[in-house]
Amino acid sequence: MYAIIKNGGKQYKVVEGDTLQLEKIETEVGSLVKDCKVLLVADGESLSVGTPEVKDAEVVLKVVSHGKGEKVLVYKYKAKKNYRRKQGHRQPYTEVIVESIALNKESSVK
Repeated sequence: MYAIIKNGGKQYKVVEGDTLQLEKIETEVGSLVKDCKVLLVADGESLSVGTPEVKDAEVVLKVVSHGKGEKVLVYKYKAKKNYRRKQGHRQPYTEVIVESIALNKESSVK
């Protein structure tokens, strides 16, 4: 069973037990997150596609840690004008583990 979820403008294909780095979620480490948007759920031969979200589908994520990604350097330069600016950026993320994928709300966390 797998699902496609949406977080931070990006879509992720998830399977139970997967570890992901999502856009930063303001929750404590060890807590469960259930409010992600589920766009598709596939279970063997059945496929449920949402318009835009699948109703009664739930993906439970457990927050493992928070962190920052690799540094991205932004360099501005104008030729012959002695204009140079260097700036760095590290995008914050939340690392999560997929606890469960359920098509009906009553069969949520194991």
